[in-house]
Amino acid sequence: MFWLLLSGHYAPFLVAMGCVTAAAMVWLAHRMDVMDHEGHPMHLGPGLLWYWPWLAKEIVKAGWAVSRVILDPRLPIEPTLVRFRPSQKTAVGLTVHANSITLTPGTISIEVAPGEFLVHALTREGAEGLTTGGDMDVRVARFERSGR
Repeated sequence: MFWLLLSGHYAPFLVAMGCVTAAAMVWLAHRMDVMDHEGHPMHLGPGLLWYWPWLAKEIVKAGWAVSRVILDPRLPIEPTLVRFRPSQKTAVGLTVHANSITLTPGTISIEVAPGEFLVHALTREGAEGLTTGGDMDVRVARFERSGR
């Protein structure tokens, strides 16, 4: 796809051969057992179609909330550390959850230990939305299960 976008050559034969070659390389890598479920989580691809748009929306919402806090003359911040147990079981699920927290403005994953996260949040409301059972935890767990 990258070559196609840069080259500008859209002849049907070139596009078809590119697709065949890409499929052959994926098949060959799978046969050689060089694609594992953590290093190359190809099995999670379909779940990304639902998770990424939701995460983008959450990043925009959190960015707006952080902007309001910063621009408020009273500067109503309440820096909070929260420790909670995520519901994800795999390394990929835990990594996606921790990175999603860090990508969301106003929160950052400080410590990711097996079965426990330590997160810094700019406001108490931001910290409350992260605990187990929160929307992000539920959606990442659903995303993690999409590959099974």
